[in-house]
This record gives sequence, structure tokens and C-alpha cells, in this order.
Amino acid sequence: MKPWVKLALIMVCVGFLTLRSNAQTQPEIDLEDFAENLFQVQDEDVSYEDIYESLLIYFTNPINLNKTTSEELASLYMLSPYQLTNFFDHVEKNGALISINELQAIEGFDLPTIRSLLPFVSVDERLDSRSLWQRIKEERNNYVLLRYTRTLETQEGYRDREGSSYAGDPNTLYGRYRISRSHDFSFGFTFEKDAGESFTWSEKTKGFDYYSFHLALMDKGKFKSINLGDYQMQFGQGLVFGAGFGSGKGAETVNTVKRNSTGIRPYASVLESGFFRGAATTVELGKTEITAFYSNLNQDASLQNDTTYSNFEEFVNSIQSTGFHRTENEIAAKNKINEQSFGGAVQYNINPRTKFGATFLNTYYSRPLQKKPNNYNQFEFKGDHNYIGSIYGSYVWQNFILFGEAAQSKSGGNGMVGGFMASLSPTIDMSMALRNYEKDFHSFYGNAFSESSRIINEKGVYWGLKIHPNRRHTLALYYDKFSFPWLRYRTESPSEGHEYLARYTFKPSRSITMYGQFRHENKQITESIDESNLNRLFTGSKKNYLINIDYKLGRSLSLKTRLQTSSYELKNEKTTGYALMQDLNFSFWKMKVSTRAAIFDTDYANRQYAYEKNVLYAFSIPAYNGVGTRAYILLQYNATRKLTFWARYARFNYRDTDTVGSGLAEISTNTRSTLNIMARIKL
Repeated sequence: MKPWVKLALIMVCVGFLTLRSNAQTQPEIDLEDFAENLFQVQDEDVSYEDIYESLLIYFTNPINLNKTTSEELASLYMLSPYQLTNFFDHVEKNGALISINELQAIEGFDLPTIRSLLPFVSVDERLDSRSLWQRIKEERNNYVLLRYTRTLETQEGYRDREGSSYAGDPNTLYGRYRISRSHDFSFGFTFEKDAGESFTWSEKTKGFDYYSFHLALMDKGKFKSINLGDYQMQFGQGLVFGAGFGSGKGAETVNTVKRNSTGIRPYASVLESGFFRGAATTVELGKTEITAFYSNLNQDASLQNDTTYSNFEEFVNSIQSTGFHRTENEIAAKNKINEQSFGGAVQYNINPRTKFGATFLNTYYSRPLQKKPNNYNQFEFKGDHNYIGSIYGSYVWQNFILFGEAAQSKSGGNGMVGGFMASLSPTIDMSMALRNYEKDFHSFYGNAFSESSRIINEKGVYWGLKIHPNRRHTLALYYDKFSFPWLRYRTESPSEGHEYLARYTFKPSRSITMYGQFRHENKQITESIDESNLNRLFTGSKKNYLINIDYKLGRSLSLKTRLQTSSYELKNEKTTGYALMQDLNFSFWKMKVSTRAAIFDTDYANRQYAYEKNVLYAFSIPAYNGVGTRAYILLQYNATRKLTFWARYARFNYRDTDTVGSGLAEISTNTRSTLNIMARIKL
């Protein structure tokens, strides 16, 4: 029996078993809407899977406001320094919160802020006398997710061509089980087979292509955290350990510049890189927290033995992070390199407002890494051993939050980032961040504030400002000046650039939200001079415009109209593009329906990105590129309190091409359609 048939039967059987419960469905936050409102600037370099995973952690394990720290509460990116200061001043003066409604008594906490916080926080002072095993057995936050995804058109890789096709079928299968309780425990496992991967039992593949598992205990005596299996870590500003998402530059121009030390986090994502596998623990000794970990993880890499440019007999060019194992080469690269890491962090909490710490990460590879030499990568890491350490700190003074971290890797390269967030008044917030990542700074798990996707070869200064005189009007601004002291890909000389954004939001009523946004980026790249072989730097200038209107017509009907346009100018040649989208969302009985219709006309330099609603805890930010239309419909059926189904159909229709994609992903028609089916079972 085919794997997708088995999955469908499991979903149906569980559905019949669960249909006995006829209670009313529990309303839930739309995580896609929340993320879109907070992070409006979409870009292909951002890991949106991490954004939703981080939101999911807080949604399913709300922060206990009576046990939280300033670092943990700030990691929601919703509260300004003014609001954070007032919250902890209120608790210090009046004691623990009695009810969540007490937030209304804190200066600066208006109703929109409180509504945004509610899904992610709780007030729980009850003493639970049940044993750990009893709490696990009776925990309500206990669910199974099963998801099926497929591209409906036939791609070249699935045609019967010996030696030049994918190993498996075009079905993507995903499942997750998790049971967790905030500040107590978390247990879960995840499995996935990507499209094109085989579902077989062999030496390299055990059914599904990818498995992840974690077991975590929190707040057990002196042990703040005990973790087995897969996990991530976040300390300081992310120069050494940068778990989860770093939102970076976006419509939230102030609160997102600072990373927060949230410590060890269980890992349950399907991203097959960027995590540790082993054991980690944090022990509290008075005001000192000591974290230690060990990780042993196999990763994908293609072996090389070309001695013409390397001193190593056998090495790898780079570790592959896609997680795909569809073709012969991809399968051969699976688990070819072993990574062993150990280290930890020490953090001293002088008081709730002041903390300092240090981190250390030591990494060994079973085979050396060596990129093929060229002009721009001469200072990249090479060898089989790297270590990196840092010191960091943060200090809260009135409505100012100061932060910083400095690190050095084995190469001697330094990385530094620091700045402040401040509320100059109840209606004006400001942020500033400085960064300097040298060209030979090597951090494999870092995720600090930066322009590039990696923290290497970059200097910059960022200023953010937000003015919100009342709940109806908000003006958000940022300016970022950056430079790259060494060469980069497609930039054969040191280069520089700048970027700024302005976004004005107007809310005339609770049912209508309008905003306009302008974003301008100048960045240098190398291009040829006329038709000669000589190259020099040219400045590429990209301008993005966005207008969005959200309006609710009653409790069950909402609409959204969105226009995105851009222009790109390089070497006195200018191109433009646009995408116009109309959403219609409504609900009735036990059904929720979300739809979109869009038209677009762009080139590659002006491709447009925009959030789309998808099945639960999945994300979709496709690139609108070319000329055509885009549409989708998403159905959600709340069968019972414990069983919910989702189904989504999305389709691109291109008018400027007869084929879609290239290589093994090529489709010999001008359409591309995807189908998603998902079930969630609350146990």
C-alpha cells in the first residue's frame, strides 16, 4: 500500500474515533495573521519555518507572567522598553498578578497590546500536587498533526527515465506528536518525507526520510532545564548560539533589534539543520546559571578528493542544509559528515535588570571542510575543528535597555554587536544597533542582527524609530547603513549600501486597518562595463511600495486588499513589477474559508513576496515572478473539540511561458498547483 494511502486511512480512522466529542470548538489565534502583522517585510532569505515554530512554542506553552524574566517576555517582540519597565515595576510594587485582567492597570498596556499578548501569556499560581507522570497523563496540550502535500502537475523528475529521475513519489508526508506544559515538561517527535524522496527501509532510510525527537524537563529543583534529543540554544545577541528566528529588519522597527537569552529550547521543526542532537542542561546556583551540552549529529555533504587545490585527501566543500534526498547525488551525500559539538554558557543575573554571561562552542568534523578557492571566499573556514567564545550582557535603566556581545572564533576573527532600545516617551520608541563581523569570523550556529544571511564580513549601524501618538496612528521608520569590507558573491570588491523603510498605519476603527509602506535599498554588485571583459562596481537601487487595507464586515467576514509594486535600477536600466491581491475570509457553522485571487506582472529582480494562509503551522510565502494569476482556497473544518481538518488548493497560472520551473522540477505546462491536507487530533 502506498504511504499516502496509509496516511489517509490513519486520518480517517482517528477521525471516527474522535467524533464522539461534540463540544464547541475552541477559538484559536491565526498565527499567520499574527506573524504578518509583526513582520511585514518578506524576503527569500528569512526562515519563516522558524518564525512559526517560535510562535507555536509560546502559543502552546504560554509564558507565566508571574515567573517570567525580562529576556523571556521581550522575546515576544510585542512590548516596548516603556511597557517592559512598567510591567516589572508593577510586579515589584504590588506582587504577583492575581488575574490576566490586571494588565489593564499597568501604564502603557492598552487593549490592543493586551489582546496581542493574551494567546502567549498566562497567570498561573496554582500549586499542582500531582506527580510528574500524572501531569503528563492528564495534560490537555497533547496533540498529533498529520499533513499531506503534493504538486499536482507532473514534474520531469517523476517521469520514467533511468538514471535521471527522483527516487520517490511526489508526495510530501509530515507528522508530529507533542505533549507539553509550560515550565514543566515537553515531549515530542516529528517525521517527514519530502516530495521525490523514497519511503523505503534500507541502510540509509528507515521509512520516513527525517526523524526528530526531544524530551525536556523544566524547573526541577536546581535544574532549570534538562534536554535529551534535539534542541537549540539562544544566549546573548546570537553571535555563538542563535536559536529560532531573528526577525531582523521589518515593520517592527524597534523591538526586534535585540536578541534575548531564552536558553535551551526543544527542537521540533522539519528544517534538517541548525540544531543540536544530544543532551543539554542548565543548573541554577543562586544568581548563576550554568549550561552545558554535548551534540553528535550526522549532516549531509558531498565528498571531494581533488588535491589540486586542497591539502586534504578527502574533504567536503560545504555542509548541505536543504535536507533533500531525491536524486542519486543527494542520497549519496546523506549523513556523510559527523559533527560533534560541546560547550555551554555561564550567566550571572545580578538582578532582574542586569545580567552578564559568557558562551563557548567547540566543534569537530569527521572530515575537513574546504571550499573551492576563489576571490571572495579566501577567508572562509577550512579544517575539521573550530571553536568560538563570547561575552555578553544587558542592562535596563529606567526605559533604556542596553545590550551587547563580543565573540572570537579560532581563526582570530572577531564579531561584535551592541546597541540600545529606549522609550523616549510613552508614545516614542527608538532603537540603535552597531555590528562588526570580520571576514574571518566563523560562527556556525550564530544568528545575530545583520543584513546578510550569515554573520561574516559585514559592518553596519541601524536606527529604528516608532511614533504612536494614539491607537489610531503609528509611524515606523528605520535606516540601516552597511558595508562589506571583503569581496562577496557577485561583488568582486569591498562594497557598501544602505536601506530605509517608512510605514504609516491608520486604524480608524477596530474593524479597519490601513497601512502604506515604502522601502528603499541600495546595494553594490559587480557588472561588466559595456561588452568588454572589464568589471566594476555598480549600485543597484530597489524601491518597494505597499498599500494594504484590512476590513472586517461583522464577526464572520473579513476582506483584505493589497498592492505591492517595486522598481529596480542598475546601470541606468530600470525594470518594474507589481502584484495585486484580494482576500476574502469568512466562517459559518464549523467551517472557516480563506481565499485569495491575485494578478502579477514582474521580472526576477522585482519578484514580489507575500504571506498566504496555509494549513495549521505551515507557511507559504511564494515568489510572484513573471506574468500571470495566483489563487488559493483554504478550508478549515472543526469536526469536534478534538479533531480539526484543513484542505488547501493553490494554483499559479503563467501567461508568459509554456513551462514552469527547470531541470527535474520542470513542468511542461504553464500552471503549477499544490494540494495540502491536514488533520490535528487533540488527545
